[in-house]
Order: sequence, then structure tokens, then C-alpha cells
Amino acid sequence: MITLKNVILRRSAKVLLDGATVTLNPGEKVGLVGRNGAGKSTLFALLNGSLHEDGGDFSIPKQWRMAQVAQNMPETEDSATDFVVGGDTRLTELRESLAAIEAAYAENPDDADIGMELAHAYTDLADAGEHDAVPRAQALILGLGFKTHELDAPVNSFSGGWRMRLQLARALMCPSDLLLLDEPTNHLDLDALVWLEAWLQKYPGTMIVISHDREFLDAVTDVTLHIANAQLTRYGGNYSKFEDMRALQMEQQQQAFAKQQDKIAHLQKFIDRFKAKASKAKQAQSRVKALERMERVAPLLAEADFSFEFKEPGNIPNPMLSISNASFGYVVEDEEPKTILRGVNRSVLAGQRIGILGANGQGKSTLVKTIAREMGALAGQVTEGKGLNIGYFAQQELDVLHPESNPLEHMVRLARELGGNAKEPSGEQALRGYLGSFNFSGDMVKQPVGTMSGGEKARLVLAMMVWQRPNLLLLDEPTNHLDLATREALAVALNEFEGTLMLVSHDRALLRSVCDEFWLVGRGVVGDFDGDLDDYQRYLLDESKRLREEAKVAVREAEAAAAPAAAPAAAPQQRKQDAQDRQQRSDQAKPIKREIAQIDERLAKAGTERTELEARLAQPLPPAEIADAGKRLKALNDEIGRLEERWLALSDQLEALAA
Repeated sequence: MITLKNVILRRSAKVLLDGATVTLNPGEKVGLVGRNGAGKSTLFALLNGSLHEDGGDFSIPKQWRMAQVAQNMPETEDSATDFVVGGDTRLTELRESLAAIEAAYAENPDDADIGMELAHAYTDLADAGEHDAVPRAQALILGLGFKTHELDAPVNSFSGGWRMRLQLARALMCPSDLLLLDEPTNHLDLDALVWLEAWLQKYPGTMIVISHDREFLDAVTDVTLHIANAQLTRYGGNYSKFEDMRALQMEQQQQAFAKQQDKIAHLQKFIDRFKAKASKAKQAQSRVKALERMERVAPLLAEADFSFEFKEPGNIPNPMLSISNASFGYVVEDEEPKTILRGVNRSVLAGQRIGILGANGQGKSTLVKTIAREMGALAGQVTEGKGLNIGYFAQQELDVLHPESNPLEHMVRLARELGGNAKEPSGEQALRGYLGSFNFSGDMVKQPVGTMSGGEKARLVLAMMVWQRPNLLLLDEPTNHLDLATREALAVALNEFEGTLMLVSHDRALLRSVCDEFWLVGRGVVGDFDGDLDDYQRYLLDESKRLREEAKVAVREAEAAAAPAAAPAAAPQQRKQDAQDRQQRSDQAKPIKREIAQIDERLAKAGTERTELEARLAQPLPPAEIADAGKRLKALNDEIGRLEERWLALSDQLEALAA
């Protein structure tokens, strides 16, 4: 188990944990929550060994293997599959060990000890999953949204967000007792998120996850650790249960504080009234001592909530826009246009609140970018209502910010670009005040954007968008870098927004709270989705299964196409001979497979008995029992060695038959 006892953690001069005490049991799935800057990442640094406690005691089982998503952007020409397979550290170690033993065996082929080591190395590799390492890795890659043709593509050929998905797959590939995940959903679409939830629910080890996605936390955690005011508090249950328990705890604390304040006031009043009277001096002194001994209930420190609102749009055309028999896609230089969506006929009316759903790669962002004027329609018409004013938040919008400029400079530049169209005061003092309402106060308005966190950049983009007073909001994954408090503020602001909303998001809590209808983008078309998000999750799982089946068919067809050219149709006699050969190989393989299964069963029993004997020998025993146990252990080891050699020989026979 993991234990912290009176642990103190500092970052520079700031104390992030002060006397933290908590125990995490093997197999628990833990959500680590708290405001940005509270110390979540610092606690992760303690858990992974890159930081040591400044006080108190911290312990974690030394034999535990740990897996964590690397935060660096991978730079390698290795294929996606090879990169993810490399995450299996156990397999990598065994492969290196096997290579060394094989080299020694090549020099001394008659050395029986090296031969035995070689047999053990092959067995260890088989136990570690060498035979299915590539399929396991590819299942992870495909589950996280990649396409079949990308499995062998170089890692360097992918964009940053997709490379981070490969880092996640690499961490999941690693056999581990402890899995640390820091915002694993940031770069995922909803279909990949649903897949990840299902995978994590089956993970057998201990998991600690930092996330600002409440539905994700509810789905994969059963314990919540909350960091606040340098204290670490454990709650049994997922995030929703934590919120309920914390609300009750805060209410009780406030009541206890108020009650204690009344008692203190009563005691102080008695002391002030009678301390000068000799007849009452003794009673007054006893009350002074009672005040000194009293364990004070801390006042409830309210956390500063962030909130904002969208201004009322100047006008709201109806319809906002109309799409007629349109085709959407993109143009590649010197190539035919790539059509993603065909026959799109949709209208967007004033006041609609539309969630755009669809599996990864089906065209959600293509649809949004075309409506946002980032791309042109390949065919058909997109007709805008008079006075349409679009506020567009794109996934890459954070990269469009100028790293060397500060928030105030961004706002001044925006006001200058809009000129007379600006609906808000544009003087520097007014812009400073406006930025303050988005928590950019004091010196932060002059801080270069390049030094800010992802969440701060996202808040700046929101501030710039709100200032333009749009009447149609197009939001493509706006919550990727936002903490829970800011996500709540965004949901409240969107619910009060009087214009029209179109939202792409993997944050199901946001979709549920602000959208009242859904469009489904898939299989080249855009249509209504009649159902809720639970129905959509089932649709995603079915769609994922369909795509996997299509991929299998494509692989079989590619293999058939790559096979040596043959006659248009094999002669009936040849087909009969091929069938007879296959049946003969199958008949020959059956007894071999049967014997391998028997050996596997015997090896399992022998291994269990060996473990029990080794445990017995570790205890104090009479000499006669030690001798008997030692003889039996030697006999078992010899038998296991013979069985493993036979298993290897039979496996070679099976491979020869298959070839």
C-alpha cells in the first residue's frame, strides 16, 4: 500500500502539503482533485520518485512497477506500433536478456547451464506476452482513435496531440502495479474517451488520475483525494459522491464554527464583566483557561469562484445560416479535393443549442471549420443570415495566440482590428478592467502569453471571444485546458447565452448541461441524433466494432492482393488437395496442442507447489522436514525444467506445421 504520514511538500518557498496523512490500498482507483496550483502535480512527483518529501514519512512498495504518461513530445522515426510496444518495459528487459544469453550460447553451445538459461529466457518471454505484443499494442493504438493505415506510420509524422495519444498508449502497454495519469483525456475525442474508460475499469492495479472531467472521474474512480489549503483529505467514492460529502462537511464545519463563536463570545463577556471583581475572579480565571484549552474550529475559507457572462448579442438573425446540398472537405494542392461530407442540408435557427457528435475522423471539425469560414464548401451553398457574428473557439486557437504578447496587448490588437464594429469600451483602462473579470488581474495583464498555463491561455481566448459579442458560438473542444471551476463557469455562461450555440466536446457534463439537441456526423453525412449521450456511447461502441471488422476485411483483401498471381480459378483437383493438406496438418497439430495443454496444466500445479515449498523453507522447521522439503523442491525444479524443454520442442513442431 501507499502511505503518507505527516508529509510536508514544498515547491520553492510555497508549502503545498503540510502534515498530510493518507493511505491508499492496492487496487484502488483514485481521483486526485483540487484547484490549479494546489499541488496535484507535485504529489505525482513524490509518487514517481522525482521529488522527495520535505518532512514526514512516505512509503510505496519497492517491488511495484509504475507506469506514467511521458510529458515530452516523442521525436522518433519508429513506427507507431514499435513505439507503443517499447512501452512494455518487462518485455524490453527480457528481450535484452535473451539477446545476451543467445550470444553466450553461440560461443558455448555445449554448455548445459547456458542452454537451460536459454530455455528459461524463451519461457519468460512467452509468459510476458511476446507472442501477442504487437496485437496488444495495435489494439491500444486503434482504441485511441488511430486508423489501421497509421499503425506503421512514423511517430514523427503525427501532430502533437496524436503523439501524446501514442505516449498514453505506451503507458497503458507497460505492465504496472501503479498507473499515474495526469489529464489523460485532454487530447481525446469522445469515442477515444469512452474506450479509455472501459480499459481503465478493467485495469487490475492501483491507479491515481488527475482530471477535470467529472464524468470520467465518476466512471473510473472509487476513491477521491482532495488537496486544499495544504491539506490532503481522502473520501470514499467517486467525484460526485465527493462533492456531496464535501458539501455536507462544509455545512457542518460552518455550523460548528458559528456555534463555537457564540460560546467564545459568551465566555469572553463573562470574563470582561467579572475579571475585576474579587468575588468572581476565580470563576473568571477558569473561563480564561477554558478559552485557552479550546480547540478552535477553523472558519470556512471560501474558494474564489470564477464566473463570466456573454453579453446580449446586438442582433440575432433567423435563420442564422442555411446549408443547401453542400459537400465539405479540403483541397490538397495538385490533387483532387478530398470530400468528407456530402449532401449536407441543414438550417441553424436562432436560439438552437446543438451538440455535434461523431466518431473520431468522421468530419466534426470539418463541419465546424466550414461554418466558421476557415474552409470553403466544395459544393453547394452555405447562406448566412444578415448580421451573423461568429465566435469561434478552435482546438488550435491556443496556438494562434502570440507567445511574446501579453493579454492586454492581445485585447488592444483585437479592439484595433474591429475598429468601429467594437461593441465594448476599448480604452486601456477599460480593457484592464475587462481582463480582470477573467481573472487576469494586476501584473498578469502584462505577463507574456508564452509563459502561461494552458488553462490561462484558454481563458484569454474566451475573454477575446466574449468581448466581440457574437450571436453564434462555435466551440470545438473548449474545455481541454480548463479546470473544473472554469468548466462550471463556462457551462453557466453558455446556459445564459441568448444566441445560438454549436458545440463539439468530449466533456459529457458540458454537453448534457448546455445542449438540447444533437447532430451526428458519420459515414459521410450529417443528420439528427435521436437519443441522449448514453445512447451515443452505445452507438460509439457499435461503430468501433464495425470499423474493426472493416479493418480486418481490408487486411485480408490486401493479403490476397499481395499473394503471388495464380490462375483465375484453381482446378477442382488442386482445391481438393489443398483441403486435404489443411486437414492433415490440423490432425497432426491436435495431439501436439493437447500435450501442450497438459504441460501447461502440470507446470501451473508444479509452480504452485514450488511456491508453497519455498514459503515453508523460509520458516523455522525440524531438520527432517527441511531435508524432505529440499528434496521435493529439487525434484520439482528438475521436473519443471524437463516440462519447459518439452513445451519448447512441441511449440517448434507447431510452428513448423503452420509454416
